[in-house]
Amino acid sequence: MNRKTKPLKINDTHVRDTPALQTVLDLTALFPSDLLPAMIDGSDALWLTCHAAEPVGFCFAEPEPMTEGTWNMRAIAVLPAHQNSGAGTALTHALETRLRALGARLLIADTSGLPEFAATRAFYRARGYAEQSRIRGFWAPGDDKVTLTKSLDLA
Repeated sequence: MNRKTKPLKINDTHVRDTPALQTVLDLTALFPSDLLPAMIDGSDALWLTCHAAEPVGFCFAEPEPMTEGTWNMRAIAVLPAHQNSGAGTALTHALETRLRALGARLLIADTSGLPEFAATRAFYRARGYAEQSRIRGFWAPGDDKVTLTKSLDLA
């Protein structure tokens, strides 16, 4: 069966998903996969996993301290073999839906300004996120932090 024909399911992330999600991190190099177990275990963040038979991606968000209804999507990653299959879109849509139900009004996503992150920035823009700020040299010299936001207010 073609990966694009398998139905995608978004569920809360469970500890049992950790090994598969560590593989996602190893193949995407988003951040070191050995950090994941401690991040998930006991976290108050909202973690979601995308399943297409097996876990193929995840995202998580946390409320921004000292704000009213603002959340920050700290990470989203999808196995390279499942990118462009709708998994990332399904994850962001599920996250936004869950956050709206929690009364969130604004979702932030930070990424790199490097050319190799152009597709990431385009992904967010295609889903209604707008660039709000750029901090020069934030991640490293020559690597800007680009902050995009999306209003979650129901119109």
